[in-house]
Amino acid sequence: MRNVTDRTRNPFDMRPSCDRYVPGYGDANADFHVIGDHPGVHGGIETGIPFSGDAGDRLFPALEDGELLVEAGDEPTVNRTFFSYLHMCVPDGTPSAADYTDMERFFDAELRAIAAHVLLPVGAVATKHVLNNYTSVGWKTDVDMETLHGKELRGSGFLVLPIKDPDEWDDGDHDELVAGLLELQSTDFRRESDLGRFMPGADPYLVR
Repeated sequence: MRNVTDRTRNPFDMRPSCDRYVPGYGDANADFHVIGDHPGVHGGIETGIPFSGDAGDRLFPALEDGELLVEAGDEPTVNRTFFSYLHMCVPDGTPSAADYTDMERFFDAELRAIAAHVLLPVGAVATKHVLNNYTSVGWKTDVDMETLHGKELRGSGFLVLPIKDPDEWDDGDHDELVAGLLELQSTDFRRESDLGRFMPGADPYLVR
């Protein structure tokens, strides 16, 4: 199933009960879903676009080189990619566990509406959440971002490629992420099977 909207800013019209928030941005039919923590950590408060600002200054060029963006910038041109936060509201300080829980319904609804093939959590908080809630490997995975950065993780669930927090990148992290993205896209990352061969007619019926 494909989404019918071509809106890139808040395509599902998410409206949390806070004065300021940074909703999802990108291709509603994305294959890749980049997931951050909250606007206070990863930016976008001024532009309303996740990661725009200091984090995006490092992240977006790497995603462009890795073919997930057509053009980097504060308002990037996406290529099969969607961006969102676990906690889209602009917090006053660090969100509490209850705050994250309250905002989870918005993130989860967005994630399931996008139904991307690959989740790219940015930073330890997002990576731990994604692995624990959307894969079967969270319990046995040490969330060491130095080790996980740009590495594909498979489990019975979404395919995950964690990204180290851009504020902590060293000289090799850009190239390592680009190499990981290009290698991933050279494989059958969609992992789809055509069950249409078991049904009347010639139309494909692709499932993961």
